[in-house]
Amino acid sequence: MITLYLRKNFFIFLVLFIQTFAAFISMASETDSRGKSLVIGLLPEMNIFKQRERFELLASYLSDHMGIEVELKMLSYGNIIEKFKEEEIDAAFLGSFTGALAISQLGVVPLVRPINMDNTSTYQGYIFARKDSNITSVADMKGKSLALVEKTTAGFVFPIAWLKRHEVDDINTYLNEQFISGSHDRTISLVLNGKADLGAAKSTIYKSMRKWQPRIDRELVILANSPKVPSNTFCVSKKIDRQYREQLKDLLLNLRGDPGGREVLKQLGAKRFIETDKDQYQPVFDLAKEAGIDLKKYAFQSP
Repeated sequence: MITLYLRKNFFIFLVLFIQTFAAFISMASETDSRGKSLVIGLLPEMNIFKQRERFELLASYLSDHMGIEVELKMLSYGNIIEKFKEEEIDAAFLGSFTGALAISQLGVVPLVRPINMDNTSTYQGYIFARKDSNITSVADMKGKSLALVEKTTAGFVFPIAWLKRHEVDDINTYLNEQFISGSHDRTISLVLNGKADLGAAKSTIYKSMRKWQPRIDRELVILANSPKVPSNTFCVSKKIDRQYREQLKDLLLNLRGDPGGREVLKQLGAKRFIETDKDQYQPVFDLAKEAGIDLKKYAFQSP
């Protein structure tokens, strides 16, 4: 009887041990896999080839200093949430609206954002038109065409919020046409060349294009600007281990202290990175509410 009892308990112990060991191996394998690669998502805020080129040196730098493979993955504004959910990306440089969405729906963690060469770490949304269009007020916008940048604060949320603030509840009926341009630089070019009456885009891209397109200052007029919101922020999945998260943050915050890091910053057009957290997204949360957008439930669709 005692022998049978001991055998029975040994069998139970053995089963529990095997289950525990299998779970440990599974966890170790997952951690090891996470430690061998990092996939960083990029948004098409400008021409996708230019966008990828800007970040290639950063990917190489992180790979060398962390001993892992760092891959860049171009995203569309419409698949960011899904890519995080499906764990196809571990991190991403997110615009303020996509960041606010990912924070609200998935709990992604904002880590750092760049200080630009003009010492700013924020941007604004601009609504603009050609000077010869004689559009100077909301009343003048009635029946006109508006080029938007899909699912961005500057090119999408802000113009909707601004028009609602000026008692335009439905842009679909107030405007003759509104369409998605694909990127901020594309929107600016469309208005500049008379392909759209109005445009909405981010101030950093607008100012950058002014340097090599003098026509912008001569021919366009800014009609409205949004509150300042965080510039593109490096956000990571909440599933990434805190220690791994801190390693990424430290590397990015200390780029300018290393010759190779300074080359990365130069290619990014940035002076350095600064810490960023959820609280700094409050202006975006406010604009989304004003635009009638519930960030926790919002799904990508046409305006």
